[in-house]
Amino acid sequence: MGEAADEFQTRSYWRCSKKDFFPEKSFESWAAYKAALGQTHHRFKDRLLGRSSDATELGEVRKQSENDMKRCLSWWDLTWFGFGSVIGAGIFVLTGREAHDHAGPAIILSYVASGISAMLSVFCYTEFSVEIPVAGGSFAYLRVELGDFAAFIAAANLILESVVGSAAVARAWTSYLATLLNRPSNSLTIHTHLAKGFNLLDPIAVIVLAVTATIAMISTKRTSQFNWIASAVHVVVIVFVIIGGFAHANTTNLKPFLPHGVQGVFQAAAIVYFAYGGFDNIATMAEETRNPSRDIPLGLLGSMSIITVIYCLMALSLSMMQKYTDIEPNAAYSVAFKSVGWTWAQYIVSLGALKGMTTVLLVGALGQARYTTHIARSHIIPPFFALVHPKTGTPIYATILITFCAACISFFSSLEILASLLSVSTLFIFMMMATALLVRRYYMRGVSSRSHLLKLSSFLLLIIASSMGTAAFWGLRPHGWIGYLITIPLWMVGTLGIQLFVPQCRTPEVWGVPLVPWLPSLSIAINLFLMGSLGAEAFIRFGICTLIMLLYYLFFGVHATYDMAHGQYGKATSVEAVKNEDVKKAAEGP
Repeated sequence: MGEAADEFQTRSYWRCSKKDFFPEKSFESWAAYKAALGQTHHRFKDRLLGRSSDATELGEVRKQSENDMKRCLSWWDLTWFGFGSVIGAGIFVLTGREAHDHAGPAIILSYVASGISAMLSVFCYTEFSVEIPVAGGSFAYLRVELGDFAAFIAAANLILESVVGSAAVARAWTSYLATLLNRPSNSLTIHTHLAKGFNLLDPIAVIVLAVTATIAMISTKRTSQFNWIASAVHVVVIVFVIIGGFAHANTTNLKPFLPHGVQGVFQAAAIVYFAYGGFDNIATMAEETRNPSRDIPLGLLGSMSIITVIYCLMALSLSMMQKYTDIEPNAAYSVAFKSVGWTWAQYIVSLGALKGMTTVLLVGALGQARYTTHIARSHIIPPFFALVHPKTGTPIYATILITFCAACISFFSSLEILASLLSVSTLFIFMMMATALLVRRYYMRGVSSRSHLLKLSSFLLLIIASSMGTAAFWGLRPHGWIGYLITIPLWMVGTLGIQLFVPQCRTPEVWGVPLVPWLPSLSIAINLFLMGSLGAEAFIRFGICTLIMLLYYLFFGVHATYDMAHGQYGKATSVEAVKNEDVKKAAEGP
C-alpha cells in the first residue's frame, strides 16, 4: 500500500519528470533512441499509411489527458464564442492596412471573397465536429481520413497558426491602446536597432496574453459568461461604427474603386482571411459541448453568417468615410472618425477594438489549448501537454505552452510579418480539411474497392493540380485568360468525375455538407487560389517553417507517434484519474 501511495503521489497533476515528457520506449535511453533512428524509414512508412478511427479518437486517445473536460457549453455559448473569437482581430487590425496598401475601396469585395471561402470551410468543419466531437478539431479529422503524417503537417501548422495569430492580435492590442491614449500607434513599443519588422519591442502584448490565458485556464463556463458580456458590448460598438460611418459617408471616396485592379482585391482577400480564422476554435470545443449534433451547427453556421455580413458593412463604412490613401493602417477606424470631426468617437472605437481583441485572445486561448491538447494526446508533442486539470477541467499546461510561445514572438515581430505568415498556414489547413471531407465521403477502409480508391485519388489530384494551376496563372499573368480555359475545365472534370464514377461510402447521420463533391472541391480551389495571391516572402517563411517541422518529425515525432500507435509507451495514471475510476467501479458494483 505504501509503494502504491508513493506511486500515486508522483502522478499528481502538478508533476514534471522525464516520463511525463518522453514515456515512449524510443526515448528510454540513448541506445533506444539510436535504435529508433535506424528504423526511421520503416516507421515513417508506417505513419504515412497509418490511419486512426472515430472510435480511437473518441476513446483511447482522449484517455491520454487522464481527466475529462467538462461538458458545459450550449449552442448559445458557441454562438457568442464565434463572435468573440472572430470579430475584433481581422476587421479592426487588417481592414485599414489592406484597403490602404492593396484593395482600396474594393476591400469589401475582398471580404466577400474570403467570406465565401470561409463559409465553405465552415461546412466541412461542422460535419466533422458533429461526427467526431473531440478537442483536436482539424488535427483529429485529418488523422482519421488522411493519416498520421498529414495530421502532423496539420498539427505543425495549427500550432504555428495559434502562436502567430495570438501574437498578431496582441501586437494590434497595443496599437489601439496607444490610439485610445491619443498617442501615435507605435508609441508604446520600445524602439531598438534590430532589423526592420523586429525592431519594435512590445512588452504590453506579453502582459495581455498572460492575463487572457490565466482567465481561460480557470474555467471554460466562466470564460464563456465573461465572453457573453464582452461580446454584447462589442455588438453595440459595431452598430455605432456602421451607423456612424454611413452617416459621414462620401461616395467620392469610393473612386477609384479598384486602384490596384482585381489582383489587389484577391491579394487583400488572402490576408483578411485571417479575420475569419477564429471559427475553427469553436470546433475544438465539441468535447465540452452538451449536444454536439445540435449545438455545433447552430453555433458555427449561425455566428459565421452574421459575421460575414458585419464585416462587409464595416469595410464599406470605412471606405466611404475616408479615402483609401488617407486610411491609417494601424488604427483605421479611430483615425477615420477623427478625420470627419468626431474626435470623441475614436475613443469609443478604440475601446471597442480593444475589447474585441481581448475576447479574440481569450477565446483563442481556449481553442488553441484544446488543439494542442489533442496533438499531445497523439504524442506528436510530449503528452505532458495533454493533461487536463481534474478540478478546472481545462488543459493548463497546453495553455501555458501556446501563451509562452506567442508572447515571445509578439515581443519582437511586427503585425505585417505575422499576418502574411498566418494566412498561408490557415489557407493550407482549410484546403486539407476540404480534401479530407471528400475522402471521408467517398472512401472507407474495408468497403471501398482498390479501383474506387484509384479513381478517387486520380480525381482529387486533378482537382488540386488544376486549382494550383489557376492560382499560378493568376500570379504570373493576372490579366490573361487563356490559362483559365485549361485549368477551370480540368477542375470541373475532376469534380464531376468523383460525382459520376466514385460511389459515396458514407452518409452523415445528423448534419452533412450539401452539394458534395462540388462545395468541398470549390473550397479546395478557392483556398489554393487565395494562397497563390500572397507574396513570395510569405511562402519563403512558410517553407522555412515547414522544413523545420519536418526535421522535428523525423527526429522526434515519427518515433513518438509510432510507439503510441503500437502501445510502446508508459501509461501513467494520476491520483485524480485513479480516484475517478475507483468511484465508477464502486457505483457499478461487483
